[in-house]
Amino acid sequence: MKLELSTQQNLCQIELKRLEDELLSKLSAAEGNFLRDTALVEQLEYTKNTARHIHNKAVAARENEIKTNDARDLYRPAAERAALLYFIIKELHNINPMYQYSLKAFNKVFLKALARAPGDEDVSVRVLSLTEAITHSALQYTCQGLFQRDRLTFLTHTALQILLARGFIVAQDLELLLRFPVEVCQSSPVCFLSAQAWGAIRSLSMLDAFRGLDRDVEGSPKRWRKLVESECPERERLPQDWKNKSPLQRLIILRAFRPDRMTYALRNFIEDSLDSKYVDDSRMEFEKCFEECNPSTPVFFILSPGVNPVKDVETLGLKLGFTPDQGNLHNVSLGQGQEIVAERALETAAKKGHWVILQNVHLLERWLGRLEELLENTGSDAHSNYRVFMSGEPSSSSHEHLIPRTILENALKLTTEPPTGMNSSLHAALDNFTQDTLEMCSHEQEFKGLVFSLCYFHACVTERRKFGPQGWNHRYPFNTGDLTISASVLYNYLEASTKVPWEDLCYLFGEIIYGGHITDEWDRKLCRTYLQEFINPKMFEGELFLCPGFLAPPDLDLTGYHSYVDERLPSESPCLYSMHPNAEIEFMTATSDALFKTLLELQPRDSSTGEGAAQCTEEKVKSALDELLEKLPEEYDLAELMSKTAERSPYILVCLQECERMNLLLAEIHRSLTELDLGLKGERSLSSDMEQLQTALFYDSVPESWSRLAFPSTKTLALWFSDVLAQCRELDTWTQDFVFPAVVWISGLFSPQSFLTAILQSIARKNKWPLDRMSLCVDVTKKTKDDYGHPPREGAYIHGLFIEGARWDSSSGLLSEAVLKELTPAMPVLYIRAIPIDQQDVRNTYECPVYRTKHRGSTYIWSFRLKTQQPPAKWVLAGTALLLSV
Repeated sequence: MKLELSTQQNLCQIELKRLEDELLSKLSAAEGNFLRDTALVEQLEYTKNTARHIHNKAVAARENEIKTNDARDLYRPAAERAALLYFIIKELHNINPMYQYSLKAFNKVFLKALARAPGDEDVSVRVLSLTEAITHSALQYTCQGLFQRDRLTFLTHTALQILLARGFIVAQDLELLLRFPVEVCQSSPVCFLSAQAWGAIRSLSMLDAFRGLDRDVEGSPKRWRKLVESECPERERLPQDWKNKSPLQRLIILRAFRPDRMTYALRNFIEDSLDSKYVDDSRMEFEKCFEECNPSTPVFFILSPGVNPVKDVETLGLKLGFTPDQGNLHNVSLGQGQEIVAERALETAAKKGHWVILQNVHLLERWLGRLEELLENTGSDAHSNYRVFMSGEPSSSSHEHLIPRTILENALKLTTEPPTGMNSSLHAALDNFTQDTLEMCSHEQEFKGLVFSLCYFHACVTERRKFGPQGWNHRYPFNTGDLTISASVLYNYLEASTKVPWEDLCYLFGEIIYGGHITDEWDRKLCRTYLQEFINPKMFEGELFLCPGFLAPPDLDLTGYHSYVDERLPSESPCLYSMHPNAEIEFMTATSDALFKTLLELQPRDSSTGEGAAQCTEEKVKSALDELLEKLPEEYDLAELMSKTAERSPYILVCLQECERMNLLLAEIHRSLTELDLGLKGERSLSSDMEQLQTALFYDSVPESWSRLAFPSTKTLALWFSDVLAQCRELDTWTQDFVFPAVVWISGLFSPQSFLTAILQSIARKNKWPLDRMSLCVDVTKKTKDDYGHPPREGAYIHGLFIEGARWDSSSGLLSEAVLKELTPAMPVLYIRAIPIDQQDVRNTYECPVYRTKHRGSTYIWSFRLKTQQPPAKWVLAGTALLLSV
């Protein structure tokens, strides 16, 4: 019993133990599951928190991104202005290849502008100040490296592009201002407007924005006459509702009425659009410019004739302790054999921190590559005081450009130009002499008087260049060396003579010293005439006027001469150079036309961007191409023409030669246009010649391949082609039965010289006179072309000539003073005949040169003697000439 009880107890204990172990195991498993579940829960919570945190961060990032974008958008106008300015500046090499600018150089200017801009808590104010600072710094930096004539072009282009980007002007108005089509008109219905001005008004009146302008001018001529005759028409209000037009549209109207005042109008436009500080002509001091350069940024002076910028460098060097005497300023005037000297100077200066001046780098074309390498090597790891200053002349054309682009891009470019205006030039000429110089001659009074006349002559011949071809047929590099050498020659001759050798001095100055520059015979005659007027015995009799109202000064010292100039010299005008005021109007008109032509070429063809822009350009070219092909006449059948008559008189030969020349031109026009048409259709690949033709058609200019076969012309393609069609009509009439025309349109001949020679030949044959002993005699009639129904019995009537620098007075039959604003009045019909040279009466006549265009020079054709009561010298100095085309 006890045994059973004991056994049962043991079994119970075992079961309890098993149950206990099982329970412990289950408890352990439950605890593990609990811990695992807790860990999972914690992991889940962590993941949730992390996800929530990431989400919050993402939301915050998106919010920050939006805020950043919003802030970036606030600053975007400043960035867009900087980008616009950079691309405008980058394209300046199209004006002059010396104007090369890099992104690196622009970036420096940009960062300095940011640093200089005043801060403000208001972001919009801050952005405006940044935009203004960037604009002003970029324009100021660029303008200091541009010639005066190019600054207004650059500033106008910049202002127009800024206004266009901001939507303040319309692209169509800008294109109209730049292209400015002119309708062909033979006359004007109002007396105060030229035929060309009326043609411009008629062309504008066809557009919606200017509809009725022509009727308004005819209906209210007094109001418009006030604008035309105003001294400052750009500041006048336009009549009636025209004053409410946009500023750009008012510029368009003003260009039609007063093209000569457009440079002033554009300056006002820039002032109103940007600020008056942008048209400030004052030059930045060299010391201020010097702050912009460093060892890796040399200074490059773009030279002008008669100016030496090295003086500015030497003056600043003396102030900062860099002089040749101390051995830390190396001045190398480059020429043959100076390359090694320059290389040593650069290497030494880079190590020791010296200055190097390299003058006239353009003279060593083959060495420029080596100079480029030296500047890069020495500038990268040089002494902090190391500086390089270079000077070079710009080339006359982009094809002759020599200076490597890298040198120009990395350099701080500065232009140096001589003083402008008679007052400044006369003072500058006198400054070449000292009081001791004036007193060194034993004939002191004569020497001083002649030196002053020489200074006035020098100022005249140098400043006259600004009047373009009417001033000189070609531009000559007259310089101060010519003046000082002339003074030395004058001193030697006066010391060796008891009296003044007037003729010898005039010959030496006019033919040798100044004349040594002159290549054109008519320019040589002008130079001689100036000297004959300024250097003659009247100067010592108190009767010599160097210009109207300016008597040659009495015996004074150097200070007295300067004071005399300031007190007595009249204000700047063409009269100071013995020219008519119209010369300035003509010069300013030509300047404005050249400025607008350059602006048109600077405009991006894809200004509207995208595929539509290219299509628009192509459409313009295609439209012009189709119009030309439609109007193009048929070529002449020379065989048929020659079979019409067996006679081969000089006139018939001229007619046949003209037809032959016309055939060459018509064939080239037809061939090139047809070829381009196929190229635009995609049927032929575009060649470089076709691209040049396309560009010419786009800009309404005469293609070079056509102009080579035609007569010289300064007209647009539309007006030039109109002349070609008129020329064909003249030939059609002449070749119909080979009857000599009643009046010959000499301007429409390929070779007017051949026709004038034919007059000599026909009269020589008729009278059996030797051809080499004959000359042309010219009689100016009082009639027009329509007054003649048949040709003269000998010689010919001609028309189509214009006169510049004077006018023809039909009532008196003499050359007379030009009428203000009548720049190139038409001449009446001229009767041309031939007579023996010994029978020609040259008394009271002016030998007037005849040129093809206003460019004169190489377009010279002949000379006609015109009657005058004034001394011929008056018309020589006035630049009076006959022109076949205006």
